[in-house]
Amino acid sequence: MLTVLLLLFVVLVIFRVPIAFALGIACMAVLVFLSDIPLTALPHKMVNGIDAYVFLAIPLFILAGQLMNAGGITQRLFTFARTLVGHVHGGLGHANIVASVLFSWMSGSAVATVGGLGEIEVKAMKDNGYDAPFAASVATIGSVLGPIIPPSIPMIIYAAMTEESLGKLFLGGVFPGFLMAGSLMVVIYVMARRRGYPKDQRAGLAELWRSFREAIIPLLMPIIMLGGIVSGIFTPTEAAAVAALYALLISLFVYRTVGFRDLPKILVDTMVTTAVVTFIISTTSAFSLILTFEDAGTRIAETVLGISTNKIVVLLLINIMLLVFGALMEAGVVLILFIPILYPLALQLGIDPVHFGVIMCANLMIGVATPPVGVSLFVMTHISKLKMEVLMRAILPFLVPIILCLILLTYVPDVVMFLPNMFME
Repeated sequence: MLTVLLLLFVVLVIFRVPIAFALGIACMAVLVFLSDIPLTALPHKMVNGIDAYVFLAIPLFILAGQLMNAGGITQRLFTFARTLVGHVHGGLGHANIVASVLFSWMSGSAVATVGGLGEIEVKAMKDNGYDAPFAASVATIGSVLGPIIPPSIPMIIYAAMTEESLGKLFLGGVFPGFLMAGSLMVVIYVMARRRGYPKDQRAGLAELWRSFREAIIPLLMPIIMLGGIVSGIFTPTEAAAVAALYALLISLFVYRTVGFRDLPKILVDTMVTTAVVTFIISTTSAFSLILTFEDAGTRIAETVLGISTNKIVVLLLINIMLLVFGALMEAGVVLILFIPILYPLALQLGIDPVHFGVIMCANLMIGVATPPVGVSLFVMTHISKLKMEVLMRAILPFLVPIILCLILLTYVPDVVMFLPNMFME
């Protein structure tokens, strides 16, 4: 039954049936023709699959990102980042990464990061003498940081499906995200020196203070969110509500870049994006029902452990598998598909579930910028008007440092667990 399910799903995807529909149709066909499970279990599982309190954070973080994009907050963050690091060789490339880090603290989505900052960043770099493929690849690779540095929609999904602490997952992503950002800036510096890319004049204290003053209000958002989570004032889901409310208030009343007339469109865009994400989660829940009925997790674990019981080897195999699938399918889909399979295997091997969650998210976020079908690549080709093959070639050098960082956080658990162990029991 499991083989037929997977084959039918793959065939439907090949014929360009949307992922959520492909999963739902494949599950329904298998239940009708090959299973004793009643078909009524399908809608029941689909509803229960998204009936989790922690999933409320998804639309709220999406709303916060939409409000920041509409409110011009991204421009203020990029300007502040440019005054900080624009004087270094390849300055606008570094500003791109710093702005992505700052925006990552607020959005939780790779697509929101590249969509919100990409157009601003690429235009600024092209206007200052950077070639278009380099500018586009830097903006694309920066989006990888979005769901690794908290808040993170993939981590929300992982926490909901495994009942692990979302606060620990958020803290676990902080240092790996900064590590990846630093490694990307090293590559940008080396490439900028070799290619003779320009740099800005060092910003004076007055200019630095002015850009900081304009960005300070949105910069307080991650401090409020993480501070509230760590101190126990509110839960991660409540933090998402705080983020959305904060973005709304500063866009409406402080910067006044969003009017009440703009809110209906922002809310509709948020609902559409949320519907897409939750529909995928819903149909994947039905998929996981069949996986559980077929005891797929145990069978796959036995297969993997039949190859090797060495934790180092197993983690290497898992990383390779997730990188491949992350480059071929939408990251959230892969995450939901593989959590029921890989989570029990990780527990069996004695891997900390928080550490493993960050490993999974990091793998799949690298996938959003990895050829052939990384979703951030498609968004950037639309923004930059570059051909896909041109962007694919340009981004390859930037994949090396973040994959090296992935290896480090995989085999040195303290890279992930340092902050969760320090601040949370």
